[in-house]
Amino acid sequence: MALRPSLLTLAVLLCWSPLGQAATPAAPAEPIGKSVLPLEDLRVFTKAYEHIRNSYIKDIDDKTLLEYAIRGMLDQLDPHSSYLDASSFDDLQVHTTGEFGGLGIEVGMENGFVKVIAPIDDTPAARAGIEAGDLIVKIDDTTLKGLSLNDAVSRMRGPKGSKIVLTIVREGTDQPFDVTLVRDTIKVRSVRTEIMEDRFLYVRIAQFQINTGKDVREALAKASKDKSLQGVILDLRNNPGGVLQASVEVADIFLDGGVVVYTEGRMPQSNFNYNAEPGDSTDGLPLVVLINEGSASASEIVAGALQDHRRALVMGTRSFGKGSVQTVIPITDEKAVKLTTALYFTPNGRSIQAQGIEPDLVIERAELTAIKGRGRITEAQLAGHLDNAQGGKDIKSKDRDDERNELLDDLQGKDNQLYEALNMLKGLTFFKQTPAVKAAAAITAEAE
Repeated sequence: MALRPSLLTLAVLLCWSPLGQAATPAAPAEPIGKSVLPLEDLRVFTKAYEHIRNSYIKDIDDKTLLEYAIRGMLDQLDPHSSYLDASSFDDLQVHTTGEFGGLGIEVGMENGFVKVIAPIDDTPAARAGIEAGDLIVKIDDTTLKGLSLNDAVSRMRGPKGSKIVLTIVREGTDQPFDVTLVRDTIKVRSVRTEIMEDRFLYVRIAQFQINTGKDVREALAKASKDKSLQGVILDLRNNPGGVLQASVEVADIFLDGGVVVYTEGRMPQSNFNYNAEPGDSTDGLPLVVLINEGSASASEIVAGALQDHRRALVMGTRSFGKGSVQTVIPITDEKAVKLTTALYFTPNGRSIQAQGIEPDLVIERAELTAIKGRGRITEAQLAGHLDNAQGGKDIKSKDRDDERNELLDDLQGKDNQLYEALNMLKGLTFFKQTPAVKAAAAITAEAE
């Protein structure tokens, strides 16, 4: 078949489309000799293009076919590279400010199905019990097998108040099950804080947005002014990531200088170090970081940096393992490509990609039940026992069971990982305040 000059020109333009030049001009990643266009492969492309154009059951215009070609190239690279049309480009920009429409799920692709990376706090997905690791195999009556991630996400969008049924496959369950959700306008509150036991600050970051670093710093300043803080819990569980610079700013709050994260890629501008400024804003307060399999990307950067600098004790379960950098490169005023251009590395040179951050202490999420009726007798139940020397109330077995039940109804029963983190923080605080530890720290400081 003779090739039409116009089609060959289109193919050449497509392959030469300067995906990286829209952001910043750069030297070629490889020697010029290796970047010669594969003409034989271009002929195969144009032949396939011509057959589709002329023989497919429906008439599809050239603009749409070329857009499909771009999508196909990006979809085959990795789960995070994609083509952003006007709608997707707007959605990506809106995510950084924290307000968008939908269900409140951060998703990726696995084996042709949509996989939940993390539900976002206080959204329809979180309230319906969607969990990190769930596979969404159907939306309403449509199977997702074979659809692109963008197509699947588009089907999950819809007007506020409209219902949608997700068919979920969850590890540990025998059969898929349906979950009905009502779409809503998602307003992600990036930072939420709480004072625990009047002396510990709990900081929950749901997603890294443009102002997250500023919000955390202000929360710490306010809490330090109102209370005599003795420690901080930084909760990054089910945090799917977000703005890279925000994660660097959060790590900077707790670090006294040093590398937070560095990136490596093929292009020179992909190799970059992100550093913390000198000065720990918390003056070395004991710090515990909570992560789980829903902690991804920017969350892993923060946890990895604080762990490598031995600034925090990381607890929970191994994180998601998204250690790649995506660059959004505009190709028109309304369209862009999101392209994986580098990998993240922690200060000690650990690659996060496909491994995640392993916590210092593994604490699985569990449902706890108090053991009752153990039949043990306490001193208070012995006949003729002496009363408490200070007039205190006798504490019998039933009283102790009641105490356990009350505890389980409270933090320990609702969130055992946070309960263990608080206990650990108490221990760190105790040893930090012990005179012998203070003396040892002073001697070490003098020696240095």
